[in-house]
Formats: sequence, C-alpha cells, structure tokens
Amino acid sequence: MAAALEAARAGKSVLVLEPTQWLGGLTSSGLGATDVGNKDAIGGIAREFYRAVKEWYERDDAWTWQRRDEFLGRGHRESQDAAWTFEPKVAASIFERWAAHEGIEVLRGVQLDRSRIEFTPTWGNPPEIAAVFDTHGTRYEGSIFVDASYEGDLLALAGVPFVVGREAGDEFDETLAGVQVARAVAHQFVRDVDPYRTAGDPASGLLPGIEATPPGADGTGDDKVQAYCYRICATDVADNRIPWPKPVDYDEAAYELLFRNIEAGDLRRPWHPVAMPNRKTDSNNNFAVSTDFIGQNWLYATASFEERARIEARHRSWQQGLLWTLANHPRVPEEVRRDFSRWGLARDEFTDNAGWPFQLYVREGRRMRGDVVISERHVRGELPVDDPIGLGAYGMDSHHVQRYVDAEGHVRNEGDVQVRGFTPYGISYRAIVPPRGSCANLVVPVAVSATHIAFGSIRMEPVFMILGQSASVAACLAIDRGIAVQELPYDVLRAELARRGVRLEWSTAER
Repeated sequence: MAAALEAARAGKSVLVLEPTQWLGGLTSSGLGATDVGNKDAIGGIAREFYRAVKEWYERDDAWTWQRRDEFLGRGHRESQDAAWTFEPKVAASIFERWAAHEGIEVLRGVQLDRSRIEFTPTWGNPPEIAAVFDTHGTRYEGSIFVDASYEGDLLALAGVPFVVGREAGDEFDETLAGVQVARAVAHQFVRDVDPYRTAGDPASGLLPGIEATPPGADGTGDDKVQAYCYRICATDVADNRIPWPKPVDYDEAAYELLFRNIEAGDLRRPWHPVAMPNRKTDSNNNFAVSTDFIGQNWLYATASFEERARIEARHRSWQQGLLWTLANHPRVPEEVRRDFSRWGLARDEFTDNAGWPFQLYVREGRRMRGDVVISERHVRGELPVDDPIGLGAYGMDSHHVQRYVDAEGHVRNEGDVQVRGFTPYGISYRAIVPPRGSCANLVVPVAVSATHIAFGSIRMEPVFMILGQSASVAACLAIDRGIAVQELPYDVLRAELARRGVRLEWSTAER
C-alpha cells in the first residue's frame, strides 16, 4: 500500500492485485504492537501512517470500550507526532481511505498464476515482464511490477534467484546464522518434559511436532523456516467478547506437550497479550508451547496455493485449539483456565471472519538473492552500504524453527535468536532489485536480498512500508527515464527519497 500510494501521488496509474479481501497485510491483521526499534528512523509514508493512527485516536468517538486516559500505549499519551499501537480495523480503515482518496484501483481475491508469465521480446537484454496472469486467465500489463508479497511469488516466477531457509555461518561471516541451539534460551522449556507418546518409552514414537533427527551443529545451514502464528486480537470486555472457539477437528492429543509442560511445573501463561486501545490486544507467541506452530511451516514459502491453504488451516486449528484448551481443559490448572476464560476474540474485529485474523503471520518466506545481500555485519554497522533507501532499526530476531530431543531425553526448542542494541543501519537499493542481468522491471521491497538473521531485523512492518515507498520512487524514476531499475543512478534516487522524508542516514550524534 505504501508503494501504491507513492506511485499514485507521482501521477502514475496503479493497480493493486490483492490475494485476500483486505488491505494492509499484517498491519491490519492483528500486528498492532509495532516492532519499531528506533522510532526516529521511520520517515516518509511509513511515518505518515503512524501519524494517521495518532490522529484517529485523538477523536472522542474512537474510544468505545475504554476511556482515552486509561490507555498507556506507545505514543498515545506522549508528545510524539505518531502512535505505535492500534486496533486492526483502524489500520484497515486508514489503508482503505488512502486507496480511495488517491483513486488506486484494487482488485481483491486475485491469485497470481504461478505457471504463466509474459516477457517483452528482447534481444541481448535482461528479461522484462510484459504481463502477469491470475488463476482465471486474466492478463495484467505493467511498466514496472512490485512484488510486495511476504512469499515472493512474482520474483520466483520471473526467474529471479532466491533462497529459503538459513545460511551457514561461514557463508556471510555471521555469528548468528544457521542452527542455534546454545543461544535458544528464550521461549524455551524450563522443566524436563518427556517427548515420547508413552512417557519413558522411545519405542512408542515421538509426540506430534518433535523431530526425530536432532539439529546440526550451531552455525550450520538448512532449509528450515522460523515459526508462524496468527496475531489474534483478544478482549476482556464481556459485551465485545467471542468465547475461544473450539475447532471442529480438535484433537486433544495434539496438546499433550502442553499438558506435560504444565504438569512439570511450568505455569507461565503461554501467550503475550500486548494492550491495544479499547481493551484489546495484539497477542503473540510466548514461552515453550504457545501460538507458534513450530516446524509446521517449512514448505509454505514455495507451496502451491492449495497446500498453503492447508498449512494455514492447520495453524488456525492449532492456535484455536490451544486457546480453547487453556480456557477449558481439565488438565489445565483452574487458575490458568480462569485467566484465559476472561478473554476471547474481539467481536468488532475481523467481523467477516468470525473475529479471527485473515492473514497468517508469514515471518519469513523466500528471500531474493541480489547483488547485495544484507547480512548480520550490515546490521551491526560493520559493512555500511553506499546506496541506502531506508533504515532498519530493530534487533536481529528469529522465532524457533524446530523441536527435538536432547541428549538427556527431554524435548527442546531450537532457533530462537534475540540480539538487540544496534543503531539504525542502511538497507541497500541493490537489496530490493534483482541482480544485474535478471528481470529489469521488478522491485522487491519485502522478500528482500538478506540473510536469514539479517532479515530477522528487516522484517518489521514499518521497514516494509519504507522499502515499499522507496521501491515505488525508484520504479517511477525508471519509467520516466525508460531504463532498467538496475540502471537508475543512485544520486537521482537519493534526492527524490530525501524530498519525501525517507530517513537515509543515522548521524553520529544520534548514536
């Protein structure tokens, strides 16, 4: 939406092909607790969005379930120009208003035909997309295409190189790359939990979701992906609460690991509800067994639409079943059940989807391989780029990737990395355009060219908005000059980005 807005304001015709019925991705699908890092690194359209959030909640009629002075969310009661916590429907309303105001054409429920693409006839030049098709055969022409998807489907269809999974540490000289056992101390089991279907009997097989093969050595690469979940919007307001739904395919055995962890003495509440306005939450994964469906998403990025739908359904069933179990199952202590029974889905959110978020939190899908690959060393400030188009400002963050049995015969989680304390760093223009010699009219502001662990810093919604706007500025300039996106002079791009308020540098004084 940031890319579309920028192009429309530049006077270009814009068409948004949206595979769902809703605009805004995770920003309007439950992720209202903005992973912002350093707020001062956010400029341009991204900051405009968070200013719009602030303005929304300055209206008296925005507060339906809570008084304004009761809410302490970031930016709402401070002398800031922007607010960083919001309800999903507020984000959706802002995006819808923007699209209508700028006359942006949005086609909803459109899925890309991932077997068909049309290139412009060229001789001796890099390929250039002439048109893409949807699964009904409709053809869509464009001068420049922006793949703003979490999965990176168009970049793959266009033949642009990509990777899925985790690099080995020695590939880009990274200390946090690949398998991470020693560092995986957060969201970890703090009690000894038996992993076998019949406790103490390895011959009975492993409980669901536990891998038979242990991880490799720390720093080794693999093709596995950090866990996904839904960022649910819950409330404790009885008049606005939908009781936790019990999925129709509920399987008590799927939660045996949860029961055993509780019975071993881990009574921590396994979710992370962050307060949003109007007594709602953005609820994320927390602790050893929680809303992350660990190890069940490895095939998602390159799967067919049909298989993705099945993976999404399994995630939804797991998470709904988990919350219902925590509120209702007799093997859960009464005090825990009482706590979870106070909560439920917000009735006035996702009203056309029974209160459930419409989009799975795809934390990581494909990652393009461009001429510059942003790595841990860039995030740490050891390798500054000379063509920044925006700043990353968050720590390096990966959720768990898999469950395994350790040498003592207990279940453990692997993959979580949470390393903070870095100053904002530049993201290269060459990380959002295909490598030279490949597609000449494609820009990729989400599935960017980065390593797994560096993407763990970049993969925040404000950064995606920044990169979306920058991608669109570059696209418009390339159209005006009739050149490939790879040929755009950086000094020209930089000047245009600066005029639009995009932060490109972080000064020594700010450090």
